[in-house]
Amino acid sequence: MKLIKTVLVTLGLLAVFAAWGQEALIRKNLGERIAQLKNIDEVSKSPFAGLYEVRVNGTDIFYTDAEGNFLIQGSLIDTRLKRNLTEERVEKLSAIDFDSLPIKDAFTIVRGNGSRKLAVFEDPNCGYCKRFERDLQKVDNVTIHMFLYPILGADSVEKARNIWCSREPGKVWQDWMVRERPFPATATPACDVTALARNVALGRKHKISGTPTLLFADGSRVPGAITSAQVEKYLGDAK
Repeated sequence: MKLIKTVLVTLGLLAVFAAWGQEALIRKNLGERIAQLKNIDEVSKSPFAGLYEVRVNGTDIFYTDAEGNFLIQGSLIDTRLKRNLTEERVEKLSAIDFDSLPIKDAFTIVRGNGSRKLAVFEDPNCGYCKRFERDLQKVDNVTIHMFLYPILGADSVEKARNIWCSREPGKVWQDWMVRERPFPATATPACDVTALARNVALGRKHKISGTPTLLFADGSRVPGAITSAQVEKYLGDAK
């Protein structure tokens, strides 16, 4: 029995060393041949036998053979289960820990009992955001943390500053986005607007490239102006 255990341990160690060697070979060959793959985050076996997943820049996924001689860019589909494995992997890698969000850099809108949580990154000049905000009025019993994310130009930065520095950011925001009321011309002169720069940095870190982008309590993120019915579904799934 002791001999069998020793053999099993030895085989296990050999498998680990072999995996390390395989990863090193893939990293070496791809790094030398493709400039964009010099800094690989992770190499791991994919569900497809003989195919390895290569992850770079946090969430960019490629596939290669055991020696890094060939590179595949695209989605790996499980035809039996009808699942896009690449998409699922990217969604998992893109998930954001909701509790780690810097809520102090957002203003908060509470509807009803506020029992459900949602964070949204939006630009005040985003037309899709306005459409989304109007439909979002139908969602009740929710706490919304609004992160101003002015990425559409200098005017967006100015508008975001005026909203953030107003006495009631939530009201000014909804007046502008939902009710189409005149935008406030000026902001409080002594207002600290460093939160806006932090929001942009946070968004870039997590590759938030468009608005609106929604973040739910379970860490899932949804880009684009989805409907209130879809928001309700995500809020339910995030419980």
